This record gives sequence, structure tokens and C-alpha cells, in this order.
Amino acid sequence: MTPTDTLGRPLRDLRISVTDRCNFRCRYCMPREVFGKDYEFLARDLLLTFEEIERVARVSARLGVRKIRLTGGEPLLRKGVEDLVAMLAGVPGIDDLTMTTNGSLLARKAEALAGAGLHRVTVSLDSLDDATFAAMNDAGVAVGAILEGIDAAAGAGLTPVKVNVVVKRGVNDAEVPAIARHFRGTGHIVRFIEYMDVGHTNGWRLDDVVPAAEIVAAIAAEAPLQPVAAGYPGEVARRWRYEDGSGEIGVISSVTAPFCGSCTRARLSAEGMLYTCLFATGGHDLRALLRDGADDEALAGALTTVWEQRGDRYSELRSSRTVGLPKIEMSYIGG
Repeated sequence: MTPTDTLGRPLRDLRISVTDRCNFRCRYCMPREVFGKDYEFLARDLLLTFEEIERVARVSARLGVRKIRLTGGEPLLRKGVEDLVAMLAGVPGIDDLTMTTNGSLLARKAEALAGAGLHRVTVSLDSLDDATFAAMNDAGVAVGAILEGIDAAAGAGLTPVKVNVVVKRGVNDAEVPAIARHFRGTGHIVRFIEYMDVGHTNGWRLDDVVPAAEIVAAIAAEAPLQPVAAGYPGEVARRWRYEDGSGEIGVISSVTAPFCGSCTRARLSAEGMLYTCLFATGGHDLRALLRDGADDEALAGALTTVWEQRGDRYSELRSSRTVGLPKIEMSYIGG
């Protein structure tokens, strides 16, 4: 039986971080002054094994989870991640198995991921301008490498490829129409994301947020759009279709138009902490249960109890009431 939380929201989606490491140092996620060469990432023995991850996924599927997204850090840095994909692809009840990646390693990994059973990928690409992109990822990676990864994913059948663009005022907002234009007609779906106050290290200010309505207006001024109904309950992005039939875009408006009321997502960190919100102030230790001999019924009971007590709606409450609350860094919990 699928558990529901205190607001009646069912558990349907599980986002699994497979590593806290990343080869990018994006300003809004892992700024280099915090995540520098001396930063201590999780030791390997603290990470959940693939077998432990598969077990959580299998029990979660019994409780109603139908979609799993692999995240990080950068999930393609986890050695043998395609083996984990194959394990998860065999879990009964999982209809949608996806991955979010920065795309830098995707060109060499796409075929193996598709062969292992991955359905789709979402690629983060915040700019098509090399100078802007380099400034945002702070890792010396060129736009061409990411575009090559997107092409490889499409060629391997990991479609539709979704391209995530975090929009920040004064940094890449002027590029919004050009990015939309670049991917229009390709079959890929660009999703423009409002810059969010995740964690404490990204220097978030409300003035840096470009509202989703402004993003849609900028694109529609060049290519008329019409709204599209959500593809499934709890879908994060609000969808818009080009009137000429050349594709669609999405906008994720956590700041200006929160969607907490339909959120069905839980998040599992790389070392086994379960979080019920991207803005969670604390998690629940599943690794201890897994390694202390708990059977599947005990694990299912723990998951159910956590979910049934859930009342998170941070983005709806965002105000002076949320200032100063401790929050988990996005690189640790996954986006």
C-alpha cells in the first residue's frame, strides 16, 4: 500500500545520489572556495553499495515508487554506475529510470547506460557561450563537450534528452531565447530553472532570480507558445509547446510559483540518508538499518513511517519564517 504524507501526497519518485563528488564547481551548487582541494568527500566505505541501493529501490517500489532518478554530485563519476543501472532496471514496478548528469562524461558512457537499461538522461547546460559556461562551471569544460554528450545520448536512444538551464540574473538570463532557439526542433526539451536557495554556500539572493513568467515571455516573443497539461501527477516542470509544432520547453518555478502541493519525491543521499524535501533540515539514516540486519519488512516500515510524518512545503513558506533554517547542500542530496 502506497503511504501518503500529512498533506495527502503519495510516495511516487525516488531520487538517488550515488556520489557526493563532482568534477564541476558550479557557483550555485559547489563553489570552489568551499569545495576546494582540501574538502573531504565521503569515504568509499560510507557510500551505499549498489546492492544496498537496489534493495532500497526494490522496497520503495513495493510502496508505490514508480520513477527513479540517479543523481550526485556527478553520477558518472561513480565507478561502474552502469552496473547499478542494470540492477535498478530489473526492479519490478519501476516504469521510469533516469539520470541527471553534467554531461561531461556522457559521450563515452551513453551507449553503456542505454544498454544497461537507462531510459532517459537530463543534462545540465547553463550556457552556450564558452566564456559564460566556463565561469559558471569553474572547471574548464567547454560547451562542445556537453553538446557531444547530448548527441551521444540521443544516438543511444536515451530520449527525449532534457536540458536543464539554471537561470541567474545578470549571468546567463540574456541567453534564454538563444538557448531555446538552439534546441528547438531537435526533439530535446529545455527546462529553464529559477535559481534556488538550496544549501548555504551559493550566496543566493532573491534579486538573482529570473521569474519563470519572464523566461516564458522572452521565448514567446520570438516563437509563440501555448501551455501543455502536465504529463503525470507531481510533474515538476510547467510545460509549454511551440505553436508551430517544433517542440516544447519547460520552466521550473520553485521560487515564484511553488509546486510543493503535488510533490511526490523522496531523496536518498550517497551514504544512505533519506530526505523528504530538497530543502530538508535533516534526514533519516537508512544505512544503519541496512547494515544492522533489518529485513525488508523493517525497511518498508521505516520508509512508510518517515513518509507518513512528512509535512514539507518549504517553497510555499519561503519568507522570514525560513530564514536561517539549516539546509542540505544540493551537491550532497541531488537536485
